[in-house]
Amino acid sequence: MNGTLIPHTPIAVDFWSLRRAGSARLFFLSHMHSDHTVGLSSTWARPLYCSPITAYLVHRHLQVSKKWIRALEVGESHVLPLDEIGRETMTVTLLDANHCPGSVMFLFEGYFGTILYTGDFRYTPSMLKEPALKLGKQIHTLYLDNTNCNPARVLPSRQEAARQIIELIRKHPQHNIKIGLYSLGKESLLEQLALEFQTWVVLSPRRLELVQLLGLADVFTVEEKAGRIHAVDHMEVCRSAMLHWNQTHPTIAILPTSRKTHSSHPDIHIIPYSDHSSYSELRAFVAALKPCQVVPIVGRQPCRDYFQDSLSPRLSVPLVPHSVQQYMNSSSRKPSLLWLLLERRLKRPRTQGVVFDSFPETADQSQGDMDSQEAKNDNLSGHLEKQASHRPLQIKKPLLPDLCSKERDGAVPFSESQKMVTVLTAPLNVSVHLRSTDEEFMALETGEEIGVWPHSVPRGNHDGAVATGNQSTWMGQDCPLTHSSEATPLLAPEFRGLALKYLLTPVNFFQAQFSSRGFDQQVEKYHKHLLRYREENDTFV
Repeated sequence: MNGTLIPHTPIAVDFWSLRRAGSARLFFLSHMHSDHTVGLSSTWARPLYCSPITAYLVHRHLQVSKKWIRALEVGESHVLPLDEIGRETMTVTLLDANHCPGSVMFLFEGYFGTILYTGDFRYTPSMLKEPALKLGKQIHTLYLDNTNCNPARVLPSRQEAARQIIELIRKHPQHNIKIGLYSLGKESLLEQLALEFQTWVVLSPRRLELVQLLGLADVFTVEEKAGRIHAVDHMEVCRSAMLHWNQTHPTIAILPTSRKTHSSHPDIHIIPYSDHSSYSELRAFVAALKPCQVVPIVGRQPCRDYFQDSLSPRLSVPLVPHSVQQYMNSSSRKPSLLWLLLERRLKRPRTQGVVFDSFPETADQSQGDMDSQEAKNDNLSGHLEKQASHRPLQIKKPLLPDLCSKERDGAVPFSESQKMVTVLTAPLNVSVHLRSTDEEFMALETGEEIGVWPHSVPRGNHDGAVATGNQSTWMGQDCPLTHSSEATPLLAPEFRGLALKYLLTPVNFFQAQFSSRGFDQQVEKYHKHLLRYREENDTFV
């Protein structure tokens, strides 16, 4: 499995060889199994689209920069540009693939028709109830996981296979149990076994980190002697390991897989527990969708002939729009600044600028109430310090961190040491937390940060200095309310482009409805007022 380049489109799925990528410009990752990430490494420098869990894993384990990772919410539709002038777009919807944590199917819709790319998946009838599929859409091309597409290979459901594993363990009540697994997947099976036998499941530290991310039951540990069920790498399960384990304690090993595997020891048991669809499930899936054509993902095992009776009439090859052809044939595979701007523009319309989580205090207060209000805010600040890890207030970040920085030229607007959250005091004493661009993944639709761990928001004096005080601290030298010339501007002057102006414009300055052009004009109008105010002050001085 080395990925797919979808013909007549700029789309590549699980394909990471740029030398062979040809005209591919949009790269998607279905999940984090190693056979789907061949060629993906820390040097990757193109936008990469995947689910939020996969976004975390691809950064954590392959060190791909967060700058390039676009985390797309599962079950939602997202619009992407297919050229550099905004004429052609496509919609991509992520659907749960029921394969491993973070695995998704991609539903692409555009000038090429409708393409469903399953990646690795285990079919369940509930998939057909997904809003994106139950609307009766005609699937023109179905890229199908054909791992088990063989009528001679009969597989039980995962529920039945799990029962077989439970019965096997019950027959060995005094034995330790070694479960041979790949680095990702079958975590829910381990949870089921732990609850069934009321024992801890011993994991490696890396896998424990993953199950904590998934929010499974608290039945996992890294303490070797804490429980009798141990999850080990599938490569560890061999004859020599079985001899070693049985020298200290009676042990059996279980390999939950549908792959053809030879058992090298009588205590190694192979149970056909599979995260890939069985042949009968594939037949049911294709019969329900009635695609125009089926393309197998695993090339060494063709399966087209098995589904001829379930196909709709084929359509002609789509014409590639001229603007898309130019985009696909551009000399540089790196996304241009214009394309990145288009990617940002295509997010769902919503109020832009700085978004605050306001406290319940009323905004209009008399001057006589301000002293008591400050005391209330002090108490509120102490309360937030305790609650910060559960509900941090945060600034809504722009979609593309490189639009308001110069990382491409090696310059970074925030110092590398500034990894702490910067706490600013906004108008009306609203606390805002500004994270550096390297802390979170970008959500395409909203431009918001997508976090997978609860964030602890420290307050106090840190290397990334915490700003406190009045409104002058929030707006720095650009605000007409500034009373101190010592206030530090948020960014150096060379980084103050239109994108930064968006960030610094109070949200209540904008009209309720506006076009993208009108939005830019309002931002410029606001900052012209600031400039005029400063010039007038300089004249009086």
